[in-house]
Amino acid sequence: MIVKQLVDVYKNLHNGLWSILDRKTRLVVGHAKEVCIRNPQFVVQPAGRQRVLDKKRKNVHAFVRGELVSWNTCQHTKEGPSITYNPYKFGTFVQRDNEKPIHKAQWAHLNENGVMVNVEARQ
Repeated sequence: MIVKQLVDVYKNLHNGLWSILDRKTRLVVGHAKEVCIRNPQFVVQPAGRQRVLDKKRKNVHAFVRGELVSWNTCQHTKEGPSITYNPYKFGTFVQRDNEKPIHKAQWAHLNENGVMVNVEARQ
């Protein structure tokens, strides 16, 4: 399914799926096990992160922003590096293997294993 919709995608801790939020309407348009995003930006909202640090309670403040291409498969990032975000350790998303910050890439593949980006990931 090719969608081409501008979205914010975040891990839903209640159902274990990725929640897909339409950027225009600000409404959740669906949940998926797998999502493919073109030109992703890895966004961390500092005020939301600070609330997590202060209250030790999770809230949605970090997400992948970009163009939703598919929510059932992604063929662009099968071999790319994995990235992660932990509000207690980092203020940005980081590459899992070397903990270097990452802010954008050409493609992101979100699935049950986490987030993988294309090899040409840009910082």
